[in-house]
Amino acid sequence: MRILLVGASGTIGQLVTHRLLARNHEIITGGRFSGDIHVDLTSKESIENLFKKAGAVDAIISTAGAAEFAPVHSLTPEINQTAVLSKLLGQINLALVGQHYLYENGSITLITGIMKDDPIPGGASAAMANGGVAAFVKSAAIDLKNGQRINCVSPNILEESMEDYGESFIGFTPVSGKEVANAFLKSVEGKQTGQEYKVY
Repeated sequence: MRILLVGASGTIGQLVTHRLLARNHEIITGGRFSGDIHVDLTSKESIENLFKKAGAVDAIISTAGAAEFAPVHSLTPEINQTAVLSKLLGQINLALVGQHYLYENGSITLITGIMKDDPIPGGASAAMANGGVAAFVKSAAIDLKNGQRINCVSPNILEESMEDYGESFIGFTPVSGKEVANAFLKSVEGKQTGQEYKVY
Protein backbone atom coordinates (compact mmCIF):
# COMPACT_ATOMS: atom_id res chain seq x y z
CA MET A 1 0.00 0.00 0.00
CA ARG A 2 0.97 3.62 -0.51
CA ILE A 3 0.63 5.25 2.93
CA LEU A 4 0.89 8.88 4.05
CA LEU A 5 2.08 9.12 7.67
CA VAL A 6 1.96 12.51 9.39
CA GLY A 7 4.05 12.74 12.53
CA ALA A 8 6.59 10.15 11.42
CA SER A 9 9.50 11.70 13.33
CA GLY A 10 7.90 11.27 16.78
CA THR A 11 8.34 8.23 19.00
CA ILE A 12 5.08 6.59 17.91
CA GLY A 13 5.52 7.72 14.32
CA GLN A 14 8.91 6.07 14.07
CA LEU A 15 7.59 2.82 15.54
CA VAL A 16 4.62 2.79 13.16
CA THR A 17 6.89 3.56 10.19
CA HIS A 18 9.16 0.62 11.00
CA ARG A 19 6.19 -1.71 11.46
CA LEU A 20 4.67 -0.73 8.12
CA LEU A 21 7.97 -0.93 6.26
CA ALA A 22 8.37 -4.47 7.60
CA ARG A 23 5.10 -5.24 5.80
CA ASN A 24 6.54 -3.82 2.55
CA HIS A 25 4.31 -0.74 2.44
CA GLU A 26 5.47 2.45 0.74
CA ILE A 27 5.59 5.28 3.28
CA ILE A 28 5.40 8.99 2.50
CA THR A 29 6.27 10.93 5.65
CA GLY A 30 4.93 14.30 6.67
CA GLY A 31 5.86 16.57 9.54
CA ARG A 32 6.09 20.15 10.62
CA PHE A 33 9.89 20.27 10.54
CA SER A 34 10.87 16.96 8.93
CA GLY A 35 9.68 14.29 6.53
CA ASP A 36 9.20 13.99 2.79
CA ILE A 37 6.62 16.79 2.86
CA HIS A 38 6.33 19.53 5.47
CA VAL A 39 2.86 20.19 6.89
CA ASP A 40 1.38 22.38 9.59
CA LEU A 41 -1.76 20.70 10.92
CA THR A 42 -3.10 24.02 12.20
CA SER A 43 -3.31 25.31 8.61
CA LYS A 44 -5.96 24.01 6.21
CA GLU A 45 -3.94 25.39 3.31
CA SER A 46 -0.86 23.46 4.46
CA ILE A 47 -2.89 20.25 4.68
CA GLU A 48 -4.28 20.81 1.19
CA ASN A 49 -0.73 21.38 -0.09
CA LEU A 50 0.37 18.16 1.60
CA PHE A 51 -2.11 16.11 -0.40
CA LYS A 52 -1.45 17.94 -3.64
CA LYS A 53 2.20 16.93 -3.28
CA ALA A 54 1.55 13.40 -2.00
CA GLY A 55 -1.19 12.50 -4.46
CA ALA A 56 -3.59 9.59 -4.03
CA VAL A 57 -2.88 7.08 -1.27
CA ASP A 58 -4.26 3.83 0.12
CA ALA A 59 -4.05 4.95 3.74
CA ILE A 60 -3.62 8.11 5.81
CA ILE A 61 -2.14 7.90 9.31
CA SER A 62 -1.69 10.63 11.89
CA THR A 63 0.53 10.17 14.93
CA ALA A 64 0.71 13.95 15.32
CA GLY A 65 -1.04 16.70 17.23
CA ALA A 66 0.19 19.13 19.86
CA ALA A 67 -1.40 20.01 23.21
CA GLU A 68 -0.33 22.17 26.14
CA PHE A 69 -0.35 20.77 29.67
CA ALA A 70 -1.58 23.02 32.48
CA PRO A 71 -3.89 22.67 35.49
CA VAL A 72 -7.39 23.95 34.81
CA HIS A 73 -7.02 26.82 37.30
CA SER A 74 -4.30 28.27 35.06
CA LEU A 75 -5.60 26.98 31.72
CA THR A 76 -6.60 29.87 29.47
CA PRO A 77 -8.49 29.85 26.17
CA GLU A 78 -5.22 30.79 24.47
CA ILE A 79 -3.34 27.83 25.98
CA ASN A 80 -6.24 25.50 25.22
CA GLN A 81 -6.24 26.68 21.60
CA THR A 82 -3.07 24.67 20.89
CA ALA A 83 -4.89 21.37 21.37
CA VAL A 84 -8.00 22.64 19.57
CA LEU A 85 -6.12 23.76 16.44
CA SER A 86 -3.56 20.96 16.30
CA LYS A 87 -4.59 17.64 17.83
CA LEU A 88 -8.35 18.13 17.38
CA LEU A 89 -9.07 20.22 14.28
CA GLY A 90 -5.72 19.47 12.68
CA GLN A 91 -6.40 15.74 12.61
CA ILE A 92 -10.04 16.19 11.65
CA ASN A 93 -9.05 18.48 8.77
CA LEU A 94 -6.46 15.90 7.70
CA ALA A 95 -9.31 13.40 7.40
CA LEU A 96 -11.72 15.83 5.72
CA VAL A 97 -9.25 16.91 3.06
CA GLY A 98 -7.60 13.50 2.83
CA GLN A 99 -10.76 11.56 2.03
CA HIS A 100 -10.69 13.10 -1.45
CA TYR A 101 -7.18 11.72 -2.06
CA LEU A 102 -7.94 8.27 -0.67
CA TYR A 103 -8.37 5.30 -2.95
CA GLU A 104 -11.48 3.12 -2.81
CA ASN A 105 -11.44 0.94 0.33
CA GLY A 106 -8.69 3.12 1.78
CA SER A 107 -8.31 3.90 5.47
CA ILE A 108 -7.70 6.85 7.77
CA THR A 109 -6.17 6.34 11.23
CA LEU A 110 -5.93 9.17 13.76
CA ILE A 111 -4.46 9.24 17.28
CA THR A 112 -6.12 9.94 20.63
CA GLY A 113 -4.74 8.91 24.04
CA ILE A 114 -5.43 7.42 27.46
CA MET A 115 -5.91 10.78 29.19
CA LYS A 116 -9.51 11.08 28.05
CA ASP A 117 -10.31 7.88 29.97
CA ASP A 118 -7.72 8.01 32.76
CA PRO A 119 -6.98 11.65 33.61
CA ILE A 120 -3.63 13.03 34.73
CA PRO A 121 -2.95 16.41 36.38
CA GLY A 122 -2.74 19.17 33.80
CA GLY A 123 -4.11 16.97 31.04
CA ALA A 124 -7.61 18.43 30.56
CA SER A 125 -6.79 20.17 27.27
CA ALA A 126 -5.22 17.06 25.73
CA ALA A 127 -8.09 14.93 27.05
CA MET A 128 -10.61 17.26 25.38
CA ALA A 129 -8.86 16.90 22.03
CA ASN A 130 -8.60 13.12 22.41
CA GLY A 131 -12.31 12.82 23.17
CA GLY A 132 -13.26 15.01 20.24
CA VAL A 133 -11.18 12.99 17.79
CA ALA A 134 -12.65 9.71 19.06
CA ALA A 135 -16.21 11.04 18.72
CA PHE A 136 -15.52 12.31 15.21
CA VAL A 137 -14.12 8.94 14.13
CA LYS A 138 -17.14 7.06 15.46
CA SER A 139 -19.58 9.32 13.60
CA ALA A 140 -17.57 9.85 10.43
CA ALA A 141 -17.33 6.11 9.85
CA ILE A 142 -21.01 5.86 8.87
CA ASP A 143 -20.69 8.65 6.28
CA LEU A 144 -17.54 7.78 4.34
CA LYS A 145 -18.08 6.54 0.79
CA ASN A 146 -16.43 4.06 -1.57
CA GLY A 147 -15.58 1.58 1.17
CA GLN A 148 -13.32 4.06 2.95
CA ARG A 149 -12.72 3.40 6.65
CA ILE A 150 -11.68 5.53 9.63
CA ASN A 151 -10.37 4.47 13.05
CA CYS A 152 -8.21 5.90 15.80
CA VAL A 153 -5.62 4.50 18.19
CA SER A 154 -5.58 5.48 21.85
CA PRO A 155 -2.22 4.60 23.42
CA ASN A 156 -1.19 4.51 27.04
CA ILE A 157 2.21 5.93 28.00
CA LEU A 158 4.84 3.95 26.11
CA GLU A 159 7.70 2.08 27.72
CA GLU A 160 9.92 4.01 25.34
CA SER A 161 8.62 7.34 26.71
CA MET A 162 8.73 6.66 30.45
CA GLU A 163 12.11 8.33 30.93
CA ASP A 164 10.77 11.60 29.52
CA TYR A 165 7.15 11.56 30.70
CA GLY A 166 6.95 8.98 33.49
CA GLU A 167 6.53 11.56 36.25
CA SER A 168 3.23 12.63 34.68
CA PHE A 169 1.99 9.03 34.58
CA ILE A 170 2.76 7.79 38.09
CA GLY A 171 1.15 4.38 38.70
CA PHE A 172 0.36 3.78 35.02
CA THR A 173 1.56 0.52 33.52
CA PRO A 174 3.33 1.47 30.29
CA VAL A 175 2.75 -0.42 27.05
CA SER A 176 5.30 -1.42 24.46
CA GLY A 177 5.73 0.56 21.28
CA LYS A 178 5.25 -2.69 19.38
CA GLU A 179 1.71 -3.02 20.75
CA VAL A 180 0.84 0.51 19.70
CA ALA A 181 2.36 0.07 16.23
CA ASN A 182 0.35 -3.13 15.81
CA ALA A 183 -2.86 -1.22 16.55
CA PHE A 184 -2.09 1.14 13.66
CA LEU A 185 -1.29 -1.85 11.45
CA LYS A 186 -4.63 -3.41 12.41
CA SER A 187 -6.43 -0.25 11.34
CA VAL A 188 -4.58 -0.05 8.02
CA GLU A 189 -4.71 -3.70 6.96
CA GLY A 190 -7.94 -4.75 8.68
CA LYS A 191 -11.55 -4.18 7.73
CA GLN A 192 -13.03 -2.50 10.82
CA THR A 193 -14.22 1.09 10.87
CA GLY A 194 -15.39 3.57 13.49
CA GLN A 195 -13.20 1.95 16.12
CA GLU A 196 -10.96 3.34 18.81
CA TYR A 197 -8.21 0.82 19.44
CA LYS A 198 -7.25 1.28 23.08
CA VAL A 199 -3.75 0.07 23.94
CA TYR A 200 -3.91 0.35 27.75
